[in-house]
Amino acid sequence: MADPFYISTAINYPNGRPHIGHAYEAIAADTVARFQRQAGRDVRFQTGTDEHGLKMVQAARDRGIATRALADEMSGYFRAMADHLHISYDRFIRTTDADHYAASQAIWAAMADAGDLYLDRYEGWYSVRDEAFYDEKELIAGEGGVKLSPQGTPVDWTVEESWFFRLSRYQQPLLDHYAAHPDFIRPESRRNEILRFVEGGLSDLSVSRTSFDWGVPVPGAPGHVMYVWVDALTNYLTGIGYPDLNSAAARHWPADLHMIGKDIVRFHAVYWPAFLMSAKIALPKSVFGHGFVLARDGAKMGKSAGNAADPIALADAYGVDALRYFLLRDISFGQDGSYSAEAIVARANADLANSFGNLAQRTLSQIYKNCDGVLPAIHGHADADAALFATVDAAVRDAMPRAYAEIALSQATETWIQAVFACNAYIDEQAPWALKKTDPRRMDTVLATLYICIAQLAVAIAPVIPGSAAKLLDAMGIAAELRSVSAIGSHWYSPLAEGGFRLAPPVPLFPRLEMPAEA
Repeated sequence: MADPFYISTAINYPNGRPHIGHAYEAIAADTVARFQRQAGRDVRFQTGTDEHGLKMVQAARDRGIATRALADEMSGYFRAMADHLHISYDRFIRTTDADHYAASQAIWAAMADAGDLYLDRYEGWYSVRDEAFYDEKELIAGEGGVKLSPQGTPVDWTVEESWFFRLSRYQQPLLDHYAAHPDFIRPESRRNEILRFVEGGLSDLSVSRTSFDWGVPVPGAPGHVMYVWVDALTNYLTGIGYPDLNSAAARHWPADLHMIGKDIVRFHAVYWPAFLMSAKIALPKSVFGHGFVLARDGAKMGKSAGNAADPIALADAYGVDALRYFLLRDISFGQDGSYSAEAIVARANADLANSFGNLAQRTLSQIYKNCDGVLPAIHGHADADAALFATVDAAVRDAMPRAYAEIALSQATETWIQAVFACNAYIDEQAPWALKKTDPRRMDTVLATLYICIAQLAVAIAPVIPGSAAKLLDAMGIAAELRSVSAIGSHWYSPLAEGGFRLAPPVPLFPRLEMPAEA
């Protein structure tokens, strides 16, 4: 049985339409999921929408519609985004799903059985936008002395009866877990932030609300709904069949990777593991807090800032794979990075059209023209051939898999493009178009060598640009069972040389993009 691998995005809060930040996280998680599948793992990949909480109530009220109607509409936009961007999720979960209500109430009961829930009165600062409670010491001063959350969002003084979770009880167990599992929080900068926060002392956490009723009802407590982050975090368990931890899906738990934005690391690296400890459930193996996609001026993009970019419109304008490649190539994963339409076009043209696409087009066109579409045999290896094979092999079998596994996605694409450059230097140096008359056997070897390397590179970059890679591999006659890291080898030419496959007239893989008019 294949080794399980469970990866999730944060579930998106659908009080507005998706923006490029949501797309970035989904694309990055999808790339990791595709790499792990390619490596033979039994992958479960979950994403979805977090539909409860006061923000949803207020957004629905502002539009004059029912909260459930808003949730249905907005969740549909997020699912459409995922499908449009070729996100290969196994489940798109909604916190309004019936099995999610059951899972949330089950973990609540488990925490209650552990003696970690008690009824009291909450008086303190609450940010509706963050759906988060804050201690006085965490607040910052805004203009005119107005109190703001650490995220710069407005906070209100809130007073209501509430159930509390004994978070203070888990301060030392959390610190012990961080020490024993140094990769639990990544990257290192996020780990250090969380360590400082927990070492500063943990207060018990209000985990129910009575001021609205849009949420999962608290078992045995009429009028109380769960604090939105309790049921939001529980979605990761819902997806594997909790509370039945003996189900077939449950073999994927504990999750290997929660991929989330850096602004919600506290919820995933403090509250979530504490809830799981209380419920006596194994903790996830790693939480990775990535950076933000920023606007051209360096400002954070989002609904509230009014500068959110529509990822579907960008994908339609420049291509799904061009957008995916740009986001992972130009933004070092874990850090913030900026975006512009001009940058997408420049990167797609330079790397995909001019470098890889042109390499494939030149090679396949010459095989089609000079070899009747049938890949010729390799007649021995010159030093240049062996050197190219070694360069590409080091990239696709060593450096790129290591980078994917370490969630170093920009490094994976950088390694890949350097191998593409090596192939372009080889074809220019060997000039197979000139060898047809002077040394046709050498031409055969050069074209076959390039074919093998292009196939290897297409497989290696498929997690990033799945649609384009599949189109190229189909055109090259590469069988599905050969499209994995473990299958990459010198036998790549056999489907053509031995299987009778003939190339069709090659079609450019990446048409050059035009700069937007405003550039």
